[in-house]
Amino acid sequence: MDKVHTQFPFFASFLNFNNSLAYHPPSYTAAVTPNGDCRDRNQTRGNNTGPVKTPFLHPQPGCESIPQQELTSDQEKKYSELLATVSAWTEVPTKSTKNAPTAPLTDDERMFLTRECLLRYLRAVKWSSPAAAAKRLLDTLIWRREYGLYEFTADYISPENETGKQLILGYDVNGRPCHIMNPGKQNTSRSDRQIHHLVWMLERAVDMMPPGQEMLALLINFKEMSNGQGATVGQGRETLRILQNHYPERLGRALISDLPWYISIFFRAIQPFLDPVTKEKMKFSEPLVNYVPKEQLLTNFGGEVEFEYDHGVYWPALNGTCEQRRKEMRERWEKAGKKIGESEVYLRGGDVPPVGETSVEKSD
Repeated sequence: MDKVHTQFPFFASFLNFNNSLAYHPPSYTAAVTPNGDCRDRNQTRGNNTGPVKTPFLHPQPGCESIPQQELTSDQEKKYSELLATVSAWTEVPTKSTKNAPTAPLTDDERMFLTRECLLRYLRAVKWSSPAAAAKRLLDTLIWRREYGLYEFTADYISPENETGKQLILGYDVNGRPCHIMNPGKQNTSRSDRQIHHLVWMLERAVDMMPPGQEMLALLINFKEMSNGQGATVGQGRETLRILQNHYPERLGRALISDLPWYISIFFRAIQPFLDPVTKEKMKFSEPLVNYVPKEQLLTNFGGEVEFEYDHGVYWPALNGTCEQRRKEMRERWEKAGKKIGESEVYLRGGDVPPVGETSVEKSD
């Protein structure tokens, strides 16, 4: 079991991540336009062909998210109580230490506190109480400040991804962005930045979610992984803490392939202890085309996408697209009145009105 923790920190921890979670893009790439966003290759390169080098922008037609169940009257009441509590926050501690100084809630933090965000934290505490969800939310806001998440930059993270060991590429059959992890492509020495890299990519997967989507699909490929490429036990524990505490209800599916023998044994041993929902999300060495459309699945996973990782192309394309989407979300949030509890569907450009309005404003 220790070897699972030391070989790859995320893998041993995503189980708890899982438990706490409980436009027409064909198989071509995209290019970065002057505004920093990507556009489908056939809109910019005519009939030119070649390997895919940049992210897909949208799910395949027909790959739609699974809607959340309607809230019961009791759940609506608990959501309203949580919203009232969070809306009253004006300052938040800057550190998790006792008697830490506080600072005003920023617009970035207010926009983070969407309706769907509040509901994810209520589900994470199994609807036990609004107070429990509020505590977890406050802990997350403090962590995001203390961890320095808002200070990370693409340039700082860039060296970690020079070999393409993590990718946001394609969407699964339910419209979840695919977060692909290739631990065999490890290229850096053990450091805190390796965990910062994981957090950065999780945030980018969230940026790439289409309207109505709240979850991601995790694809882990252990092919060509060798001893000595893993992380420390301390890194594993830190990753576990981050995922289970600060990214609840984000994992929709985990697809694991080319497992080393010791990880296979580990998972066989824990199968009896997994709840049915977690078991259903985890798929081992199954044909990935059952879960990701072949038009957006890499050839080495059984799909049709000839992908070539070129860091100088992929990295600015991914980060440029995500930056543009965050900018557009911010503009919609400001236009709707900068409300805590705003709809993520609206913020992502979905065909729904802002919270408190009854119709969608149509552009000319």
